[in-house]
Amino acid sequence: MDSQNIKPTLPQDEHIVENKQLNIWEALIPVFVLVGMLAYNVFVFGNDALSGSNQFILLLGGAVAAIVGFFNKVTFAQMMEEVAENIKSTTGALLILLMVGALAGTWLISGIIPTMIYYGLQVLNPTIFLAACVIICAIISVATGSSWTTSATVGIALIGIADALGVPLGMTAGAVLSGSYFGDKISPMSDTTNLAPAMAGTDLFTHIRYMLYTTTPTIVITLIVFVIIGLNLKTKGVADTNTLLEALEKSINVSPWLFVVPILVIFLIVKKTSPLIALLIGTLLGGIAALIFQPNIITAIGGGTTLDFSTGYKGMMNAITVETSIPTDNEALKGLFTSGGMSKMLGTIWLILCAMVFGGIMDAIGALTTISTALLKLFHTTFGLFASTVASCLTINITASDQYLSIVVPGKMYAKAFKDKGLAPENLSRTLEDSGTVTSVLVPWNTCGAYQSSVLGVDTLHYAGYAIFNWLSPFMTLLFAAFRIKIKMLTSK
Repeated sequence: MDSQNIKPTLPQDEHIVENKQLNIWEALIPVFVLVGMLAYNVFVFGNDALSGSNQFILLLGGAVAAIVGFFNKVTFAQMMEEVAENIKSTTGALLILLMVGALAGTWLISGIIPTMIYYGLQVLNPTIFLAACVIICAIISVATGSSWTTSATVGIALIGIADALGVPLGMTAGAVLSGSYFGDKISPMSDTTNLAPAMAGTDLFTHIRYMLYTTTPTIVITLIVFVIIGLNLKTKGVADTNTLLEALEKSINVSPWLFVVPILVIFLIVKKTSPLIALLIGTLLGGIAALIFQPNIITAIGGGTTLDFSTGYKGMMNAITVETSIPTDNEALKGLFTSGGMSKMLGTIWLILCAMVFGGIMDAIGALTTISTALLKLFHTTFGLFASTVASCLTINITASDQYLSIVVPGKMYAKAFKDKGLAPENLSRTLEDSGTVTSVLVPWNTCGAYQSSVLGVDTLHYAGYAIFNWLSPFMTLLFAAFRIKIKMLTSK
């Protein structure tokens, strides 16, 4: 994710708490308790677990971590200070979540998203659809440097097209995220792509070139898998695409001019405009487009009979803030023609805040440092060092619930170990990206997992298995380490 596009970059001098009194078993107590409680909670509530109960479980996990901290003489004030810093670091992401909800609302009533679906239905078919999702999202993400922006714009449209074509939404979300995180990972505009080499001690373009060794085969395998899935995909519920096209034409005023708005937003993001400004402009342009192209829809949402200033204002504000829908008699389109606005994002914001409480307390009591140090001591071979780094990144994505900490903490902890083994720093930076950046979206309570699940409208557990690029990346980096493929050594003077 690009710091100019979506989330603020975590500073290189980010403070990581060290607590020498804490041993590994004490550090793991909150982790075991949290995982156990979350597993039981998901078993009881199923897909409804993210509606609120998981959030409270994260707070309970934080309480367990706090108890461990009290026994190790960490004060409540210290814990709250780290929690405050954690929450402060997500401020930009929380505001962007609200703006994404607002943008989705005006882009629906203006006909932008339905128009994307209309033309997409004519170009894409189930056989090539999933592979096309990967390629389209990869291109947009490389250009913007942001997986978040990609999913919030073309990702939403592709989910709508998939629903209309009868392609499973979990598969589609997995394809969207595979392409999005490929671009996020290698784009020089992505903040994680800049952060990883900074932590490891190498430069940006050396890092990108070295990362292509593992990233290229991973994305190729991903595409092959989705092509095979597409060739064997049996869709349901879509007997006649023409019927949907006619229903779309009947419900909205379809116009290629509506593509001007998303093109302008993507242009602003590529030009490194602040994400909040770009999304605000996109929201307002969507509202203006609604007044021009869909006056009847905005009048109906505004509760009036004729379009005047008051009705138009009320219709736009409803679309931005609360759930709205485009009237249609077609059952297949009713789900596509509904948006939750800013209010839809409140559950995700709640989840992120609770996750930051748990992560902040874990940092304050020194658990993150203890776990990483213990993992480092378990391995003595070169492969073991790579495996330890991957394990640390995954552990911190699960426990600290933040993509940036999964890069910063292992980056700081392992930089000297890689140097002592005579390994060039780009080995570390590549491993951080292969295991930290891309796996964050697979954890439901991680900021990335919570965001993508909310924006795409697909539960994390439903898309995780199909996010092939994301879970295959850490295996690929371990495969290269095991067979010592492209493992660069430090040059001796």
